[in-house]
Parts: sequence; structure tokens; C-alpha cells
Amino acid sequence: MKEFYTVVTRKGQITVPAEIRRTLKLKQGDKVGLSIRKADKDKIQVTLRSVQSVAELTFGSVTPRKRPEDFEELRRMFEEDLAEEARDLDAGHK
Repeated sequence: MKEFYTVVTRKGQITVPAEIRRTLKLKQGDKVGLSIRKADKDKIQVTLRSVQSVAELTFGSVTPRKRPEDFEELRRMFEEDLAEEARDLDAGHK
């Protein structure tokens, strides 16, 4: 196992060494997760891992019907359907 050393700044920040960034494919702005576990009775182990949100992982996996979406048209269709439902309800009460 390779061991790397870095310095904690007064704000509690550290620099992740380049080899670790390359291995984890980390770039500026990426999120990382840290977990702590007790290794032995007097030792604590911290693990660093790359993390992505579900939104980031699934972005673009569903193709919209049209690009870009025509939100005015979607709103018009919604309002027409709503009006039709209201007419149907009103006709049922007469």
C-alpha cells in the first residue's frame, strides 16, 4: 500500500495528492466522500472515495420528445385537458 502525506491548512483543508486524484479521476469541483472506521483498538482509518449524485449519474439518460421542450405548448395542452375534465364533470352533474 502506498502512503501519501499532505498538510492540513488552518481552515481544515487538505490537498489531495496528484496520484490519488488521477487514480480516482477527480477534477476540480468533483465531490468526494470520507468515511471513518476503527481499524484496531488505537487506530482509525479514513477512506476517501469519489461520489456522484443520482442526478449527475442519470443526467441525459431520458431523451425529451422535442429539444428544447416547448413549455408554452405543454402548458397549453395541460390547460386544455383541465378544461375538458371540468366540462365532463359539469356535464355529469346536469
